[in-house]
Amino acid sequence: MLDIQKNLSKSFFTLLSLPATAMGFALCVQIAALSWILNTKYGLNIYEIGYVWMAGPLSGIFGQVIIGLISDNVWFLNGRRKPFILIGGTIAALMILALPHLDVINDSLGIDSIIGVAITVALTLDLAINVSFNPTRSLIADVTPVGEIRTFGYTWMQTISGFFGVLAYLIGAFISNYHLIYIGAVFVFLASVIPVFFIEEPRDLEQKATSNTKENTIQQETNWIEFLKICFAHAFTWLGVQVMFVYTFAYIKVVIMGHGVTEELPDAINNQIGFNIGIAFAILNTVGFLLPSLVLEPLAKKIGRVRTHMSCIFIMAIGYALILFAGQTTASFFILMAVVGIGWAAVVSLPFAIMSEVVSEQRMGLFMGLFNLSVVLPQLLASGLGKFIQNQNSPSVIFIISAISLAISAVLWLFVKEQKQTA
Repeated sequence: MLDIQKNLSKSFFTLLSLPATAMGFALCVQIAALSWILNTKYGLNIYEIGYVWMAGPLSGIFGQVIIGLISDNVWFLNGRRKPFILIGGTIAALMILALPHLDVINDSLGIDSIIGVAITVALTLDLAINVSFNPTRSLIADVTPVGEIRTFGYTWMQTISGFFGVLAYLIGAFISNYHLIYIGAVFVFLASVIPVFFIEEPRDLEQKATSNTKENTIQQETNWIEFLKICFAHAFTWLGVQVMFVYTFAYIKVVIMGHGVTEELPDAINNQIGFNIGIAFAILNTVGFLLPSLVLEPLAKKIGRVRTHMSCIFIMAIGYALILFAGQTTASFFILMAVVGIGWAAVVSLPFAIMSEVVSEQRMGLFMGLFNLSVVLPQLLASGLGKFIQNQNSPSVIFIISAISLAISAVLWLFVKEQKQTA
């Protein structure tokens, strides 16, 4: 075991964060480039793009639960999570490379179904991400004790992941989404493969959990009622978040830039749409990676993680509502995306720490997979809303759905019990 792991130093937490960062970067590439490239290069409309995005939740429903369960009970290459991170990271990198070449794949297969090829590639990409994402998060819980140290592990993970997420969106905005795709493929492969060989996983999770229980007087058995309350509250968060991710391109293209959703436009305008998408999500993720360790972690120590998270979700709902009334220009939209980013900072950091302390440590992979259902099921619903959104007078309905979903989520977090934090 490396000394940095023995001492739980910040450099170790940085190393520990890289596999999750790789998967987060893959998602950023997907968010920045997938809807954009399907619409501008391949001419898909809103509901067809929604169908493509359905591939991710469908793979996640089975992938993360099954992989989580399996990863709790295997040992290969001196690791429990390592094999899944290696496999998932490699396949994710290959599928990212396929995104600009869907037409080539379509022609080489001798078929005439670009949407079918897009769904297949997206399904494989998301399955690869789902295979890896659960183990990368479970790994943090495996090698940290419960309490403030684990909270720091997840918030620091989001700081590192968020920084690279911002970098991804800036590459897409200021260089091009095509450069982002190729850079992303290399980064996802390296950041998922290399770090796991320098992190030592505990061989016996039950012994570690028992040790943590004795040291921190925290119950090790799963509190199913609290777990389900957390999942239910988190599900409404992700419904609003995923609607934003999938359909924001339409809001920018129609409401802000004044073009039709399926209107064929010159490359210069398509690139401007891509630029606006990149900047909007770069702003969201800048707030998302700065707040967890600088603001949310200290605040959580004072008022509790649940109350901190609930407050951020409520602010996110307000941000969505403000976009409806004042987000019709590029500048105002960017400013309000920073407000939305306050909630995003909490979403990608605090729920994992909150959830991890109400479930059995020796079954962490399984519960991470079950917890992921509160993400993928809302994602599936959001992806199926394309036809409804396209039939409305304006894509502004996107942020009506998001604002209502986040408001409901904030209310539901009121019913989640705060767990006692320990050092």
